[in-house]
Amino acid sequence: MDLHHKETTSGEILPVVIIGNGPSGICLSYLLSGYAPYLSAEGCHPNPLLNSKLSERPHLSLLEQDLEYLCEGLEGRSSNPVAVLFDSLLLPDSDFGLDHTSPLEWRYEPERAVPHLVLGKGPPGGAWHAMEGSMLTLSLANWMELPGLKLKDWMRDKRRNVRNDRATPAEIASYYQHYVSKMNLEQNFACGTTVTTVTRESGQQDGSPPCWKVSGLQRRDGEILGDGCSVTEEVPFSLLAHNVVLATGTHDVPARLGVDGESLPFICHSFWELEAAIARGELDQSSDPVLVVGAGLTAADAILAAHHLNTSVCHAFRRSVTDPGLIFNQLPKLLYPEYHKVHQMMIQQQHQSDSSDRIQNLQPAPSSSSSLPSSYPGYLSFPCHRVAAFRPDHKCVLESDSGEQTVVRVSKALVLIGAHPNLSFLRDNGRSLGINRDEPISCRRNPIDVDPFTNMVLAADGPGMYAMGPLVGENFVRFLKGGALAIAGDLWKRRSGGEDAVMPDSRVDRRTDARVLDS
Repeated sequence: MDLHHKETTSGEILPVVIIGNGPSGICLSYLLSGYAPYLSAEGCHPNPLLNSKLSERPHLSLLEQDLEYLCEGLEGRSSNPVAVLFDSLLLPDSDFGLDHTSPLEWRYEPERAVPHLVLGKGPPGGAWHAMEGSMLTLSLANWMELPGLKLKDWMRDKRRNVRNDRATPAEIASYYQHYVSKMNLEQNFACGTTVTTVTRESGQQDGSPPCWKVSGLQRRDGEILGDGCSVTEEVPFSLLAHNVVLATGTHDVPARLGVDGESLPFICHSFWELEAAIARGELDQSSDPVLVVGAGLTAADAILAAHHLNTSVCHAFRRSVTDPGLIFNQLPKLLYPEYHKVHQMMIQQQHQSDSSDRIQNLQPAPSSSSSLPSSYPGYLSFPCHRVAAFRPDHKCVLESDSGEQTVVRVSKALVLIGAHPNLSFLRDNGRSLGINRDEPISCRRNPIDVDPFTNMVLAADGPGMYAMGPLVGENFVRFLKGGALAIAGDLWKRRSGGEDAVMPDSRVDRRTDARVLDS
């Protein structure tokens, strides 16, 4: 959908604008398009308490039910109760490796549809389109799917042999884009858009209520040149909405260490910069070691990429290898053999305080935990270390928790310690919306503070602002679907309760909204 230059002075106010077209925004669009989950006639949940509660009002969709009541007593791998509830209903007991059939059925009820618009910088799927295409995803394939379209079935149609229960990011991105088309959601999506400001507008003298103003730019193909190529232009747009949903994810701005020399040209802050260096032939087995900073899965992917080139690696991270919070200590070995391999190396090939002569050859010091031959001679881990400084001569100063410093010479340094969302369209980058208002918004350390059963932002400038997905601490697709249920349910309850701010007139034709936006 093209958003032609339009200042919304006509009083036309959209019910909902969603900022972000990744899996969070797509799932919410599905629910707002009239699709509702019900307990099926044959449905039975393995949790007897939840099954009993669902059986009390089977004629009502989940959107109409008391989510807080249904969430009571449930436990799962998310801190958001509705996420645990919805995940339990879509994938019962999946954490135990069981493949129970979901007790839910989906019904299309067009009278429930709420007109909405989903804004995104690229095609539907969000950051998945920018991810490396060959690495396998962390989550099992069915954990990545959205309601109404089985990912495994879709994958089987696309490739002859499904290696295992995991997919590549390229496949996931293609699935999400296909999902939008398959579910007839395309008319709700405006791609190529960059939101620049979101502000609260006061009510007008004509009696129109306060609302949100969303402004930005949309890329469009402009004039056709003589060679047949078109000139891309950015066209401003401005929309008014009763409700705005923040669903931007957290992959926009790589986190930085904040140490001296971090802006030197050999320092990278994304996996894709490593890929580009490899493509340019800058790294091979004769290169100085690559320093990888961080202990997440992206850091592990970088180590594996260097391993394929026979390039040596120094690996520095703040936690100990036995820390239960380390992601590798939470992954089943059989499902994730490549990450288990990296974790083995982290344990068995540690730098020791007397191993300064070994750093040049990257050989681990002998230890009781390293009785096996080195699985990767060109690797050395530095647990409980931080980067103290980077130097222009390609030397990095690493400092242990005890204060001991080690200097290593590297070809490149990859700082892979997570990312922050780009909320530049909000005042002070949305900092005031976080649980800790003195810190920037971060998925792990400082998510946006929301009501746990509606996902409404508690510190917003006015009612009708919601947040979901990584912005509220949900990094996995299987759990962000709960945010969509919470928001759609709250909008439905407000609409049923007679709140005009959800949908000013239930008789509004969706084609009317599209025509206004395209004018």
